[in-house]
Amino acid sequence: MRSISILGATGSVGEQTLDLIRRNRANWQVEALTANCSAQKLAAMAREFDARLAVVGDESCLGELREALAGTGIEAAAGLAALRDAASRPVDITVAAIVGCAGLGPTMAAIERGGTVALANKEALVSAGEVMTAAVERHGATLLPVDSEHNAIFQCLQGGKIEDVARITLTASGGPFRTWSQEQLEAATPAQAVAHPNWDMGAKISVDSATMMNKGLEYIEAHHLFPVGLERLRIIVHPQSVVHSMVEYRDHSTLAQLGPSDMRVPIASCLAWPDRMDVPLQPLDLAEIGELTFVAPDEHRFPATSLCREAIEAGGAAPAILNAANEVAVAAFLDGQIGFTRIPVMVEQTLTRYKAPAPQTLEDVLTVDSEARARAGELLETA
Repeated sequence: MRSISILGATGSVGEQTLDLIRRNRANWQVEALTANCSAQKLAAMAREFDARLAVVGDESCLGELREALAGTGIEAAAGLAALRDAASRPVDITVAAIVGCAGLGPTMAAIERGGTVALANKEALVSAGEVMTAAVERHGATLLPVDSEHNAIFQCLQGGKIEDVARITLTASGGPFRTWSQEQLEAATPAQAVAHPNWDMGAKISVDSATMMNKGLEYIEAHHLFPVGLERLRIIVHPQSVVHSMVEYRDHSTLAQLGPSDMRVPIASCLAWPDRMDVPLQPLDLAEIGELTFVAPDEHRFPATSLCREAIEAGGAAPAILNAANEVAVAAFLDGQIGFTRIPVMVEQTLTRYKAPAPQTLEDVLTVDSEARARAGELLETA
């Protein structure tokens, strides 16, 4: 039996992780489950999986959580300190799936424990890449990438050497607006943006996929996870989402990881690592799929990838500023405050107007993040 804590249990990655555990129940002891609030849902999960601890980040939700867990013996707690304590508990694997910069502190706590962390929190490497990777090395932690693209690269590198890599290619579905004209993009609605053609994801990441920002953020993550140099990373649009990424070696052999468009595949790869586990999905039928196509990204209609590339090339605080501005812009779009094409414009304007020293600590990253959000918010007021 292996032990596990899931940070962000009520989100998409958390739910799919628990689905895999449910199907292999005898193999897992659930230590801690966390959520921002969703007290009733979190309590139901904690009850089903006999968790020892349930934590809500929002302290106002603690009373409801305690009431829902009354008589179970499951410990309930709330607040940022409690989230970090949950992440620090000794387990075989911690799944870091809290969305946004709220997940930075708990993710760092899991890393500082020196254990194995299945990383599904983009902000950990986008906003705090140097800080996080330094902590991984300092504490002897193991990072396993949950993102389908990075997990695919991780699998393609098994048995190979990073110094033999000639190029890493991140594939992108292109999102729901891949073939839309500029005029159509300007009129796109939140409902249309979250309707991803291939993947079942949360609203924020679905909008990021629609703008191609998600792929740009993954480009930054790949730079930190697989240090081959920015010039050896590229993005290509692959609408079928069957090839999840590719690694080309210096002998020009290219290894690709193929699989269903279901996050349980990369999650299972992390849960079972270095072994494999069964996943309740139909195998790929390439004859039925018929063809796989690849096209270059259009950075005129979708400038987010170029913004991300410029941010990581600039280094320092730029990626953290970009990430914070994007979160503010996406939330504004989902709330109907701005149009779809305004999202990358807000990000670029924030990057132009706000400069900060390179973060040296997690606290520095959070300071940059907070200030960048404020600057982006000012842009909303003048929009």
